[in-house]
Amino acid sequence: MSTTTVKPMKPWAATPRDRALTTLSVVLAALSTFAIVAATPMKGKIAYFFVFFIAWLVIDSLFVLQKNGVKGVGNGFAEKLTFLGALIVMMAVSSILWSAISRGAAGLNIAYFTQNMRNASIFDPIGMGGIAHAIFGTLLLIAIAIAISVPMGILTALYLTEIKGKAAGLIQFLVQAMSGVPSVVAGLFIYAAVILNTPLRPSAFLGGLALTILMVPTVTRTSQEVLNLVPRDLREAGLAMGATQWKTVALVVVPAARSGLITAVILGVARIAGETAPLLFTVGTFDSYNFNPFVGQNSAIPVIIWSGLNAGSAESIQRAWSAILILLIVVLVIFVSARIFGKKSMKK
Repeated sequence: MSTTTVKPMKPWAATPRDRALTTLSVVLAALSTFAIVAATPMKGKIAYFFVFFIAWLVIDSLFVLQKNGVKGVGNGFAEKLTFLGALIVMMAVSSILWSAISRGAAGLNIAYFTQNMRNASIFDPIGMGGIAHAIFGTLLLIAIAIAISVPMGILTALYLTEIKGKAAGLIQFLVQAMSGVPSVVAGLFIYAAVILNTPLRPSAFLGGLALTILMVPTVTRTSQEVLNLVPRDLREAGLAMGATQWKTVALVVVPAARSGLITAVILGVARIAGETAPLLFTVGTFDSYNFNPFVGQNSAIPVIIWSGLNAGSAESIQRAWSAILILLIVVLVIFVSARIFGKKSMKK
């Protein structure tokens, strides 16, 4: 008895004729673009890009109209706009990465990673001094912000999703309001409330507090969305086994949402890793290591970038571009490490 395998239907799959028409529309759009740009004042890469897209949209829509009618044109228009949005995002990200790599790589050397600026200045030639102290300061600030904001954000999310007490509405409003707080306001708040009114002076701890103000809303809102995705059946199963509400939350809900909670932490770190304005008010600038987070000024990569670009010399600008590249690498390492840890946690 022979069995036949039924192939799944793909109603949206393109036929050879569709691919040929798409290729023809691209060729005609390219020819039209060169003709239009040559005959009009529009010049440059941006002109070529948008003229080509509009020409391709019109020509391809005519082909689709002939085959599928008006409904097909609407579907193709939505598809092309989606493609345009994705392409613009890819171009922007690629441009940022290319600028950081091409301009920042020229200033990288062993000394840049292993030395500090104790015996050098940002105006000295490249090869004298480095940003090892700033890398340490950035990691210290992120660690302080994580230590404060992650428990606070996750517990707040648990209160909003599991407890839903009388203060849930007010807390939800405050979390949403804090999401729109400009970063400079967070730094000014710590400066005005703590530095000007207490004996405390700029330090890594106060910088971490300023970053915490920015990180808590991100962690809270993302954790809240993740916890809402946990099936209600899991909660009811835990309660049916005789567990209390908090025991069900701790042993059932949180482990089920662990991967998503780690993602919330990643998003929170990405929110604060490149912040500069709060650190100028709360951390200050320091040209060497400071291992005491509570006493004395410290340094961070964003502050080094700001100082280098603000100085304006060729050497300082090159140091700033190299620091931008290092900051991207640090964020990438944090992201990859968190994802690896999240996968291991899921397997366990």
